[in-house]
Amino acid sequence: MLIDWFVDFREKIYQVKTFQNELKRLNKRCLESLKILNPFTFKIIHLMRKLLLFFFSVIACSLTFGQTFNGVDMSLGNLSKLSDAKTKSISPENFTGEKGKGGMANPKTQAGQRNVANASNAARDLGVGWKVNPYVHIGPGETFTMADIQESGVIQHIWMTPTGVWTNSILRIYWDGEKNPSVEAPVGAFFGMAWNQYSPLNSLAMTVNPGSAFNSYWKMPFRKSCKITMENIGDQPMVLYYQIDYAATKVGNDEAYFHAQYRRSNPTQGSDYTIIDGIKGKGQYVGTYLAVGVNNNGWWGEGEIKFFIDGDKEFPSINGTGTEDYFCGSYDFDTRSKNQNGTDQVNYTEFCTPYSGLHQVIKGDGHYNVMQRFGMYRWHIMDPIRFDKDLKVTIQDLGWRSGGRYLAQHSDMISVAYWYQTEPHNPFPKIPSKDELEIN
Repeated sequence: MLIDWFVDFREKIYQVKTFQNELKRLNKRCLESLKILNPFTFKIIHLMRKLLLFFFSVIACSLTFGQTFNGVDMSLGNLSKLSDAKTKSISPENFTGEKGKGGMANPKTQAGQRNVANASNAARDLGVGWKVNPYVHIGPGETFTMADIQESGVIQHIWMTPTGVWTNSILRIYWDGEKNPSVEAPVGAFFGMAWNQYSPLNSLAMTVNPGSAFNSYWKMPFRKSCKITMENIGDQPMVLYYQIDYAATKVGNDEAYFHAQYRRSNPTQGSDYTIIDGIKGKGQYVGTYLAVGVNNNGWWGEGEIKFFIDGDKEFPSINGTGTEDYFCGSYDFDTRSKNQNGTDQVNYTEFCTPYSGLHQVIKGDGHYNVMQRFGMYRWHIMDPIRFDKDLKVTIQDLGWRSGGRYLAQHSDMISVAYWYQTEPHNPFPKIPSKDELEIN
């Protein structure tokens, strides 16, 4: 019981130094109380107090520096550390991630069984263990459960490669038995591909590799359960290869839950686009994916992002200076150079960095696909925006008009907001319909 108390106390103060400062504060109060006693009693109690302080400090140090590594917060600096965490992986070849249960489908006895031995014909000559069920079919209107985990742990990596129209595949994640999803977005938008076109994306939190390899490295802790689903709202069947890698481990009391929400306004109303609102609780905002389809000529990214934190009303606590500034670029994302004829030319410059990027520039083909469209991301990994009660995030849809005046634009804007917070969370707005999601 004593050790359990100290462990709980350690989790609340986090550091030995803070623990010792708290003891010193209590010590000072004790000394003030002891001064009313006679000198001999005071000396005896004062000696005992010093011994207790030393004892408590030793225990605090041993608990802090001797604690078991949970195997989750990985970096090059701790790859050598041992952990009691159990590595598990869920895929169509092992739907539960159970130990020793992968690749068991039988191409002969289970041939023709949907989502049990989908590749039985290809594996008919080789037998069990030879890629018999590496993917699943999801029919029109069907919701498929990709994972249903019943233990505590942390998702460390998700890989998938969905076929078909990405806006017609809705990804949802539920934590600890909740009824309303904490993650809900078309799969393309969640991975930074809202325009249904591939572009390479290379960052710490997300990567998208040729031709539709979607990867998430967001840390996603859960204490009781995790359920991940994919809904096909299209009118054509889809094929999904996927793998969900997680560590089965204890989750600390200070870990919040991962959330992601999709929004679209086509066109923007009032030229002021809401990325997220209605967040209630304590947490931190950690990322923005923004896609902009421009409906006018000229530079389109003068709009300022605004973070309304903990009761802010008319004016925000954090106010940006321009769209490209927020996404860690500058001056219209342009580079200037001379062509082979010596003529000055200016072009958008696509870039991907660990924390930010303009990874997609769609210039249009001058024929049927005429729209100019952009995709960009900003991860607040090193600078999370913390809130105690509530949060709202907006960005202006702003360009230029004649006479050096701002133009309130009416663009097609799509976003996914990423954040961590305590549960329960407010239910999300209803996701747009298939026609409203359509890219045309």
